[in-house]
Amino acid sequence: MKVTISDVARAANVAKSTVSKVLNDSPKISSETKQRVREIMKQMNYIPSSIATGLARQSSQTVGLLVDMSKESEFLNQFFYNIIGGIESVMGPLGYELTLCNIQHHDAEDHFLNRLVLNQRVDGIIANNSVLTEELAKELDRLRFPYVSIGEMEPAASWVDFDNEAGGRMLTRHLLEQGYSRPAFIGGQRNERIFTRRLGGYLQALKQSGVIVHQDWIINGQADEHEGYRSALRLLQREDRPDSVVCMTNYTAFGVLKAARALGIEVPGQLGIAAFDEYPLSRYTTPPLTSLNIDTFKLGVTSGQWLMDHICGNCTGSRRLLLEPELIVRESTAGLTR
Repeated sequence: MKVTISDVARAANVAKSTVSKVLNDSPKISSETKQRVREIMKQMNYIPSSIATGLARQSSQTVGLLVDMSKESEFLNQFFYNIIGGIESVMGPLGYELTLCNIQHHDAEDHFLNRLVLNQRVDGIIANNSVLTEELAKELDRLRFPYVSIGEMEPAASWVDFDNEAGGRMLTRHLLEQGYSRPAFIGGQRNERIFTRRLGGYLQALKQSGVIVHQDWIINGQADEHEGYRSALRLLQREDRPDSVVCMTNYTAFGVLKAARALGIEVPGQLGIAAFDEYPLSRYTTPPLTSLNIDTFKLGVTSGQWLMDHICGNCTGSRRLLLEPELIVRESTAGLTR
């Protein structure tokens, strides 16, 4: 049986008008009452009729892009602005505004679900899987609110991502095909899905080629220049050092290049280096880096198109897509000097 606003009012021991004011975020209702009523709504699986019937008739003409302002590495990254450009190229011609929404709020009253979704300030949401948790995705699904995840995740209704596992295989196979036989992997946090996928591709390529996996050649850490440098210094001074490296990012690879230079190791003659991400450094390093081009503008376009399909009712089912990265071969993997 469908839960009504009257059911919520009775359970919360308040008037129907109070529930309505909570839904509209009225300043006349105390924070304590709002929080209590919203918790009862959730427990009773109550979905406001304006959300359940869709927002086509009460559109805000705005889409929210969720960001975590505490993670500078994400919103200051060039990829972030490429994604925004792709989304905007879809939203703009349709008369929609794209607004950035910071999810970092400690006050439960100011949670983005309350600010944006229940108060109907946006018609849909796009979010990276680093900020869209499983709990939030389940709540958006429960509310039947349109959203798309940029990045693979469960149980998101729709997501688009690049095939990071395929990318790991491509870079590792390329090194092996160029005559390198002992590739290492540097960068990435073990609890990150993107690291798990990229490392998985690296391990698959080694297994398929019959190459022994050296677990101590897999170095975790921040995927940046400084950690790449420190990790490579340790790894390249070992007696059983690798002859090539797959790097989590091109920033990591830049650090590896600096370490090789400091140790007098020639790239590519004594060490091959291949990296995920084409921008911003790969073509400008010495030597230029072999890397994967990941079209983040297309990532934004696809997520924008899918969200608009959900908002307009043109698609009600789940969509999942893995985009294929492009291998760009440069001098850093030209082969060992015999």
